Amino acid sequence: MSAITHVGLAVPDLEKAIEWYKKVLGFYILAGPFDFDAADDNPEAMTLNLQGAALKKMRNVHLMSSSGVGIELFEFQDPTYHAEHYSPHAGFMHICLIVDDLIDTIEKAVQHGGKQRSKIWNINKGKPHFLVYTEDPFGHIIELYTRSTSEVYGNR
Repeated sequence: MSAITHVGLAVPDLEKAIEWYKKVLGFYILAGPFDFDAADDNPEAMTLNLQGAALKKMRNVHLMSSSGVGIELFEFQDPTYHAEHYSPHAGFMHICLIVDDLIDTIEKAVQHGGKQRSKIWNINKGKPHFLVYTEDPFGHIIELYTRSTSEVYGNR
């Protein structure tokens, strides 16, 4: 058996991302931000082993949700990796979060530079099981649910 502890997201501006995830989704800083500079670190450093020898400089932070599942944000500074092509249909596609107030969260997302990607869908007619696709300001897809996945899809 396994459990999700956190999801890692690369962002071009760590401070902007921290503020967005705090203001819009209620995450809080658990640890960091941390700075990594290969010039100052041991060549056997864990960061180089995990991210590869080409990495020269980065920052990261661990944010935590009220459910205990976190998001680790990475700002790759050297190299930046900004020019890499993102494909929404390959690899990890989105993260899904449960929110207390779907409309309020969508409004906050838009007010703070994100967007609503889809209409709000009622997954199970007659039940309060709603979802919507949104995006953070960096293009990451964030699906919002009103209930847990097990409640929405269990016994279908």
